Amino acid sequence: MPRKTATTKRAGAGAAAAKKTARPRKQKVIAAPAEQTAWQIAVLAAESKKAENVRVLNLQGLTSFTDYLVLCSGTNPRQVQAIADEVELQLKNEGERPKSVEGYKNAEWILLDYGDYVVNVFSEKARQYYDLDRLWQDAAEVVRSAAGGE
Repeated sequence: MPRKTATTKRAGAGAAAAKKTARPRKQKVIAAPAEQTAWQIAVLAAESKKAENVRVLNLQGLTSFTDYLVLCSGTNPRQVQAIADEVELQLKNEGERPKSVEGYKNAEWILLDYGDYVVNVFSEKARQYYDLDRLWQDAAEVVRSAAGGE
């Protein structure tokens, strides 16, 4: 008498197990023309996560610590972190890594320091309190065209 083997499986059991394995999530990459600067990519990334009141200040000649200051706001801590995450991801895709990241855990004011430019992502309350817009009022605001250029 032949032995029974334990090869009887439910139909589709392998397919169900395959569905349960996590697939790597596709990363959304913001298309940027070759002439775009890194800070412009940061602005597009912030805007893709619905950042509010996005401003870019040209600090060249006013200070030695950076050339451009990117300011933007989020409406809640999760959005503030999402904006910072997207900026960091898109710039990482371009080979840029921050020298320093401050304030991520509290998500009131996240500072991403890239050297030549600094990205500041604020909660609405923190942006009003620290008022960097007023502090750097002597800086020229960079006017961005619809194409995202300077």
